[in-house]
Amino acid sequence: MALFALFLPLLIFSLTSASKDQREINVTPGDDVTLPCQSPNDKAITLLEWSRPELKEDGYVFFYRNDRSYESYQHTTVLGRVQLRDASMKDGDLSVILQKVNINDTGKYECRIINSNTEGRERDYTETKHVIHLNVTDPGET
Repeated sequence: MALFALFLPLLIFSLTSASKDQREINVTPGDDVTLPCQSPNDKAITLLEWSRPELKEDGYVFFYRNDRSYESYQHTTVLGRVQLRDASMKDGDLSVILQKVNINDTGKYECRIINSNTEGRERDYTETKHVIHLNVTDPGET
């Protein structure tokens, strides 16, 4: 019975990580760019974080939890310039549009998704990450 008690939390909460989707996008200053991110399944979106590792301690590019986005968590450099491509997140589309990009937007962007499946008595969580490398360059530069 004691052994069962040790493994019960593992049965109730299991977290798996599947990631490694990486893409590179090139744009010019002033463009709007879609940063693609796709949820891997039809499970509920528990958490969506779009971040830049070098800015993460100061805020997110986009943050969604509890069925709503939190603009107050956005980093000041992107505040008011980021929105979901599809507000309903239909078919798992978690892409965001970054408007009026500038040279300072160049960098690595990470989309982190936590999905939950609440069917039955067990709660199952899945974490997925997508990485986008955004290059903002002026075509006149050599």
